[in-house]
Amino acid sequence: MNRRSFFAALVNPPAPAASAAASPAITTRPGPHGERVSLLGYGAMRFPTVDGSHANARHGGSNAPIDSDMVQRHVDYCISHGVNYFDTSPVYCRGESEKVLGDALERHPREKWLVATKLSNFNAKTQSFEASREMYETSKRLLHTDHLDFYLLHSIGGGATRPKALKLFDARFIDNGILDFLLKEREAGRIRNLGFSFHGQEAVFRHALSLHDKVHWDFVQIQLNWVDWHHAQEVNKRNVNAETLYNLLDERGIPVVVMEPLLGGRLARVNERVMRRLAPLDPAATPAQWAFRFAGSHPRVLTVLSGMTYLEHIKENVNTYSPLRPLGRNEFDTLERAAHAFLSDDTIPCTACNYCMPCPYGLDIPALFGFWEEALVEDRLPDDPSAPDYAANRRRFLIEYERMFNKLRRAERCTGCGRCAPHCPQGIDIPAMIRKVDRFVETLRRNGRA
Repeated sequence: MNRRSFFAALVNPPAPAASAAASPAITTRPGPHGERVSLLGYGAMRFPTVDGSHANARHGGSNAPIDSDMVQRHVDYCISHGVNYFDTSPVYCRGESEKVLGDALERHPREKWLVATKLSNFNAKTQSFEASREMYETSKRLLHTDHLDFYLLHSIGGGATRPKALKLFDARFIDNGILDFLLKEREAGRIRNLGFSFHGQEAVFRHALSLHDKVHWDFVQIQLNWVDWHHAQEVNKRNVNAETLYNLLDERGIPVVVMEPLLGGRLARVNERVMRRLAPLDPAATPAQWAFRFAGSHPRVLTVLSGMTYLEHIKENVNTYSPLRPLGRNEFDTLERAAHAFLSDDTIPCTACNYCMPCPYGLDIPALFGFWEEALVEDRLPDDPSAPDYAANRRRFLIEYERMFNKLRRAERCTGCGRCAPHCPQGIDIPAMIRKVDRFVETLRRNGRA
């Protein structure tokens, strides 16, 4: 049985007919200052585009304009179904996310929505006090609000080594005085909750937590899913197990905002070996439902973010949390065994954040990684040369590869300059991974299997 027929039989039953009865209320959690926060949060990182694609998507996204009308439909559906947490950043969706989201949210009463955005001062040009403050003020203007419900120091922990990561943290937030300014803004009520998001060096995470007595972090955003819970370093040596981060926050009573519940979409399309472990416990559940139930089952979690490009994604995730059915011990244990099966795949831990782009030599890095991983997960590359479809599947891979990427955008064009790698939150050795894709394609060509 191939993967598509397996999922069709086990995990994708027909959608239930619409009912006139009121839907169950979505699960909410108490926020740091008494606000009720929907367990599902809308991530404004992968907005739909007018050509039917999406911005910052796994296959490189689209240069087409964002479909603002569809975004408004998304926001309307979310708010009407109890989703009230909306997460954006100045750098999302080619820098357009805040404006598009702000225009959509402004159409609803302010008390109906909570907005989170970030101080995304990654570039040295944005790290002065003046530039960082301008970024903060611009966010409020674009989001049409006089206060930000949740404000984050964006993606702390970056840096190839511990000393560099700590130095970068201080340069972005401490030495320039911007953190002191944000604390005064919180005191004045223009920021309601102040926190940070984390990728990278554990030393920086612990350093930020050491400031808790002074800062009193209201929340922290971490990458949490059923693979990263115990196996983050197996996915990427630079990552920290989500359980470790969660426990450190739990000890201090700091609420957790979850990002990457689907590990950049990878947990929404797991292979048959994984699903065979999960299907007996709930034959009707999709991979995404398993992932969202896992993330929401941890009591310290305030909300779980999802970059939902299509209305169908929103509807499924709303349904999963209306209300949440927390996992039991047997289900947690089964997902841990499934994580081992998942990690046996030869995959690349790309979350398609697009921070590595643009490539100076024209490569579409997320698209190359996404196509490679899709080929693996779709079971189109069996390892056994005696398998009946061995040669045909490899021919199909090469044909699709050459159709999708013109000659100037293929893996062979990589010069190994390494400009992309420092920007990757997952710490992927991008040139090495691109060479991996290129070597496979060249092997097909040399062997004449195309």
